[in-house]
Parts: sequence; structure tokens; C-alpha cells
Amino acid sequence: MKTATFPPLRVDPQLRRDTENVLRDGESLSQFIEQAVRSQVELRKANEAFLARGLASSGRARQTGRYVDADVVLEKLHVKLDAAKVRTSRS
Repeated sequence: MKTATFPPLRVDPQLRRDTENVLRDGESLSQFIEQAVRSQVELRKANEAFLARGLASSGRARQTGRYVDADVVLEKLHVKLDAAKVRTSRS
């Protein structure tokens, strides 16, 4: 597969210096920028999917009239969080 390029990116000189200062050993500025773009693409895809699931769930609840009380949801989340904390403390 052929590769493509992004358009040139103009940035404030301080941002360029700051970016160069956080590069890891052997990491190029191009690699850093590519990884940053990939991370943002994945984050935005995940956000879109999250919103779509939430809207679909809201629509189902509206259609069926079945809702879950917020206190029930929060309690379940606290149980999961407590279990994760226990697993982490054992590691």
C-alpha cells in the first residue's frame, strides 16, 4: 500500500521546542506526530461509538418505558471499582 502525507503543519516555535523536548530516545518528530494523530483518531472514534450507544439506549428506554435508576447504576459502578481496586492491590 502506498503511503500518504499530511499537509505541512505550522506551529508556534515554543510548541515545536516543547515537543522536541519530550521525544523519547530514537523517536523522531514525525513518529511522534503520527502517533498523536492515531491516538486522536481512535479517541474520536471511541467517543462517537460511546455517544451512539448512549443515544440508542436512550431511544430504547423511551420506547419501552424501562429506565434504570441512577442510584442503581452508581452502586454497580462502585462495586466494579472496588473489585478493580482489590485486583490492583494484589498485583
